[in-house]
Amino acid sequence: MRRQTGSDFIFQVFALLLSVIIVHAIYVSLIRPTANAMLEEQLERQAAGESYVVQRSFYVVLRDYEQEACFVLMLWAMAIMAMKARNGVHERRLLDKSLLPIDNGTSVLPEDTRALSRSLENLPDAERGRLLPRALNAALQRFGSTRDIGDTAAVVKEVCESESDRLDSELAMVRYIAWAIPSIGFIGTVRGIGEALGQAHRAVEGDIAGVTVSLGVAFNSTFVALVLSIIIMFFTHQLQLLQERLVLDTQGYCDEKLLKQLKAD
Repeated sequence: MRRQTGSDFIFQVFALLLSVIIVHAIYVSLIRPTANAMLEEQLERQAAGESYVVQRSFYVVLRDYEQEACFVLMLWAMAIMAMKARNGVHERRLLDKSLLPIDNGTSVLPEDTRALSRSLENLPDAERGRLLPRALNAALQRFGSTRDIGDTAAVVKEVCESESDRLDSELAMVRYIAWAIPSIGFIGTVRGIGEALGQAHRAVEGDIAGVTVSLGVAFNSTFVALVLSIIIMFFTHQLQLLQERLVLDTQGYCDEKLLKQLKAD
């Protein structure tokens, strides 16, 4: 478990660094230069007194630093969720396997638990530490020592509940990111409105170009942040659903493949 926690931390750090590099490279090479060129063209046409309808550009909406930070956090959250979803898929594959050499209708006595535990111990290291083998192994050990079927069922439930709590706690960083993105968007809103108020005297004189650009920063950052937050929350709930079904299906597997076949002396 400690090894898994350490590897998860290393993965998250590298995922954050990679997200920063990818998003910043896209912004520097494509989004920000294109947006600046469009804004300069609009300002030139305004200065020339032309009458035209300003088109809302995708690049202009995304150009500011707040939007860049939001995309970095979104990509980071997606990487974390992808890793956890991948682990969940590997966990579910074990549910399709017959991990215990028990035929249907065969009674399992307390004396049989040691031999059955060996079949779990012979699994590869990557599989032995997953939820289903751990729950089965805990049940066999408890039944072998207590010879109590009710106590054995209770330990399966405890292992599954503990895993459910662990999986839920590991989503804390994703939940923090889902909260941080709208906050960054509001920071952009405050910054844009502050800049617009600072140029209010120029708007009174008839030059509204600076005010409109600053207000664009305010509203664009909030718009992008809220959209990205909705996307992250959708995938977060899908991941939670996958994890909850995994825990419930693991309990059902243990009940069907082991607990129903236990027989106390």
